Amino acid sequence: MTVLNNIMTGRVIHMRSGVLACGVYVGRAQEEHVAHRHAVEEVIDFLEIEDARNHRVADLPYGIQKKVELGRALAMDPKLLILDEPMAGMTVDEKADMARYILELKEVRHLPMILIEHDMGVVMDVCDRILVMDYGKKIAEGPPPDIQRNPEVIKAYIGGAAGAAAAS
Repeated sequence: MTVLNNIMTGRVIHMRSGVLACGVYVGRAQEEHVAHRHAVEEVIDFLEIEDARNHRVADLPYGIQKKVELGRALAMDPKLLILDEPMAGMTVDEKADMARYILELKEVRHLPMILIEHDMGVVMDVCDRILVMDYGKKIAEGPPPDIQRNPEVIKAYIGGAAGAAAAS
């Protein structure tokens, strides 16, 4: 599917026209499609992927594919956005780009979100509150500065005595 069609699938939950009306594409179904297309175009513009709009997602670079995933989620108009490893496999530049979108969603659009991420640099930069787990057990919770200084977090993620020296 193209980027446009892929992101459009996020709008399906908002579509009300019946299958028959959509098949003949007239009246209410056409109006509804135009409105949903407008919402999708806003997402495409926000993510700055206008040039990729008509390309197959499978043929695009990985960083653009990750933006399309975010776009599909945003097209649903979520009340809470849950991002599971949005930075996985990305280059440093792609991560910075994705972090910028996440920060805008949080700070400008005030979209609450839960971010599940292993890149601690990204987590520290974009999160207000962090919950740290180690093998399914909660070991810390709080704002980034508290988490960075937490001895249990240092031990779990940096490792014992070496971690204490590295954290100093």
